[in-house]
Amino acid sequence: METYTAMRHFADSWGLLAMAAFFVCAVAFTLRPGGKQTAKEAAAIPLKDD
Repeated sequence: METYTAMRHFADSWGLLAMAAFFVCAVAFTLRPGGKQTAKEAAAIPLKDD
């Protein structure tokens, strides 16, 4: 089996599943309870005086 064919088969099956799982985890991390305060603090970083 060629390398390209093997990589394509992997991407078609497990790669898509891995990307979907990463997306779900990223959304869950963003919308978790307590995340609002962290987001506000991160958004205020450029406005802080040193």
